Amino acid sequence: MKVILIDDEPAMHLVVKRMLSKLANVEVTAVFSDTASAYAYLQTHEADLILLDIGMPKENGLEFAARLRAEDRQIRLVFLTSHKEYALEAFDVYAFDYLVKPVVREKLHRTVLRILSELTEPVQLPADPAPAGLTIRVLGGIEIRGEQEARAKWKSRKSAELFAYLLLQQGRYCSRDRLIDDLFGSMPQKNAETYLNTTAYQLRKLLEGFGRKGMLVSDNQHYALEIGAGDEVDLLNFENGCREVLAPTAKFDLQRALDVEKLYAGPLFGERDFVWASAERERVDQLYASFGRKLCEELLQRGNALAAAELSGRLIERNDLDETPRLLLLEALAMQKNRSGLARQYKDYTQTLRQELGVDPSPELKDRYRELMESLL
Repeated sequence: MKVILIDDEPAMHLVVKRMLSKLANVEVTAVFSDTASAYAYLQTHEADLILLDIGMPKENGLEFAARLRAEDRQIRLVFLTSHKEYALEAFDVYAFDYLVKPVVREKLHRTVLRILSELTEPVQLPADPAPAGLTIRVLGGIEIRGEQEARAKWKSRKSAELFAYLLLQQGRYCSRDRLIDDLFGSMPQKNAETYLNTTAYQLRKLLEGFGRKGMLVSDNQHYALEIGAGDEVDLLNFENGCREVLAPTAKFDLQRALDVEKLYAGPLFGERDFVWASAERERVDQLYASFGRKLCEELLQRGNALAAAELSGRLIERNDLDETPRLLLLEALAMQKNRSGLARQYKDYTQTLRQELGVDPSPELKDRYRELMESLL
């Protein structure tokens, strides 16, 4: 087993090498006083285990570990540190163990031998099946589902946010600098870089649990999310459905339109109101409003007043100041000959406008309301 040691105390180099010299099949192949030298070494050399100090100048051990994990390196990490308080952070980057200095030889031996046992024990791996398609929902929330409706459990809020951000890029590569600015802009640069590395690693591990290890792709400066051919994304299906139904040359397919409308379970990302997504959130919301109004008008033309009333009610819930869905609801209630409901809805809208904006309904709405009421006499 090949071991490298990173510690800015030269004395630790001698101590650890001496401790491990007694173990068979364990070789300390290199020692470093800083992470930059170790990283350069790892570009051309293999290692099974890194023994790593946390408190070092420039890049500390936790930051270095997060960088390795973001690159999907599976090298086992054992932290050697004088600070007990970093234990939780160490295991956030999937450390194998955490040993507090002064390092006890017996504890170090036990840890290294456990790793050696894992590396040498033969494992029969079945052939990898083709990864199952994922069901991805970002309308009304952020959710990933796999086979048997297995649902993703987000490791952190930021891992969900990174997934959402990259999903909107639709496979395009996004620079680390842009991600840091948009997702971690309030943090100092060094902290932001570390958190991005950790967050990317968390997201990669989550996707790996669905058999999609390669879904998050990256190089040293970019990240992208590759959606598979078998993946179902509600946002993409909704947008494609809207374009299909509303195409000028297409005959209006009512059942298809009803199915598309059901895809809109709520605003983009639901209650997660990300600042960077505000323009896209508004665009999708407006698309739903336009599509919903067109569908509601079609339902009224076909005499389906009940479905039109239900849909216009959903449009009103989205924006209770918008006049168009309120007018559509009045039309639907009149078609149902519901005079009391018609009066109640008009009164409710009038009160809402006066309370929120200090105005009355438009003259056009007033006139149409009177016509509808007279038609029911």
